[in-house]
This record gives sequence, C-alpha cells and structure tokens, in this order.
Amino acid sequence: MRMLIALVAIVYLVGVGVALSPTIQGGWNSGSPSSFAASVGQALPNALAWPAHI
Repeated sequence: MRMLIALVAIVYLVGVGVALSPTIQGGWNSGSPSSFAASVGQALPNALAWPAHI
C-alpha cells in the first residue's frame, strides 16, 4: 500500500513539473526574479490541478 501511495505521489509531482515547465522555460532568463516568481505563482494553481485538465 505504501508503494502505491508513493507511486501516485511521484506521478502527481512529475505532472506538476510538466505542467509548470512552459512557464519556467519562458521566464527563466527573462525579467527579474520577482516577475519569474510571480509568473510561477500564477501558473501554480492550474499546475496543481493538472489531473482535472486531462
């Protein structure tokens, strides 16, 4: 059971990373760190809800 929960958690976190990757790639070298953090913060709710968007 622990292995199943760990697998689900890993898949979920990888999905969050994949959902955030366009935002991170687009803002990594452009602008200030505060604008980068703001853009990631705006994209985070949608990234956390990625299973609902499938």
